[in-house]
Amino acid sequence: MEYKDDMEEKYYRQIRKNWDRIAKPLDGMGIFEHITAKIGQLQQTDMPVTDKNIVVVLCADNGIVEEGISQSDQSVTAVCAENIAKGRSTVGIMADSIGADVAVVDIGINSKEQFDGVEDQKISPGTKNFAKEPAMTVKQVEQAIHTGIQLVKKCKDAGYGMIATGEMGIGNTTTSSAVAAALLGCEAEAVTGKGAGLPNDKIKHKVKIIDAALEKYNLKNRKQKERADKEYVISVLSCVGGYDIAGMCGIFLGGIEYGMPIVIDGFISMVAALAAKIINPAAAGCMIPSHISREPGAELLAKELAIEPVIMADMALGEGTGAVMMMSLIDTANHVYKESYSFDEAGVGQYERYKTGEE
Repeated sequence: MEYKDDMEEKYYRQIRKNWDRIAKPLDGMGIFEHITAKIGQLQQTDMPVTDKNIVVVLCADNGIVEEGISQSDQSVTAVCAENIAKGRSTVGIMADSIGADVAVVDIGINSKEQFDGVEDQKISPGTKNFAKEPAMTVKQVEQAIHTGIQLVKKCKDAGYGMIATGEMGIGNTTTSSAVAAALLGCEAEAVTGKGAGLPNDKIKHKVKIIDAALEKYNLKNRKQKERADKEYVISVLSCVGGYDIAGMCGIFLGGIEYGMPIVIDGFISMVAALAAKIINPAAAGCMIPSHISREPGAELLAKELAIEPVIMADMALGEGTGAVMMMSLIDTANHVYKESYSFDEAGVGQYERYKTGEE
């Protein structure tokens, strides 16, 4: 779905005007006034829907685990996916607390078992070890992106107002760091952290593995013009990415196609968001930032995406947890927008918005 500029501006401008009529200081709700207007712009309404939400958690395994870059082996991905589906993981508990649903999707778990409550969209049982060969074929990347787009359509058809991006997959901070370094044109060390809890010597090993792969596939320190090419993004995802990242990339692309606000979670979601923005710059219009994780590449990604995450809590949990927290804040702000007294109703004079530079 493509929006005409006048259509986009109509709802955004109307919501901002409505905020100014509420009995409070102008811009008193800060960035949330912009966010609610952006959501209304996407939904094509001046009364945004923010209380029927879903977290889509894409679960996949990564062959790079063979290189000892994680504390856990691949069997943990399947266990965690099952627990998320049962509502007993952190994201399930958090989502339940705000009345959001959780959809768990197997997009590439290395298991033949099918789990209750987990949607089967498996492309293959995990990616290849990118230290030895490309993680995925281009066809598999495109299939994962398409899966993400279709998941947005499914959520839209079900009447959800917002989607939070979530992921689960042992080794996916390594894949996301590799993709981030390739897309940002920076050194692996600048975007590689401890993930679920690696000691310093293991982090150095992780950086070494990523650096070697970037050299192997000619993805290191590419010029900005080259990095801005969508075919390059597909190549990066194919060489060093993961099914969860490619699927989330599709979710962001689907967000702009179907007019659905997509709340970015942490580092891994931000990597997928950047991939989507390069493939289709319009996709930035559906992206709602949530938090800055403690992974070292998060701030670099936020700058490249030109987003302002609201939550600064040193979180690094994944699963969509930061995005769920943000959903609760957005819904609270939207309640203020919809239910507050206007200046007329409050019986006080309305504040005037002066031009920049005037007192």
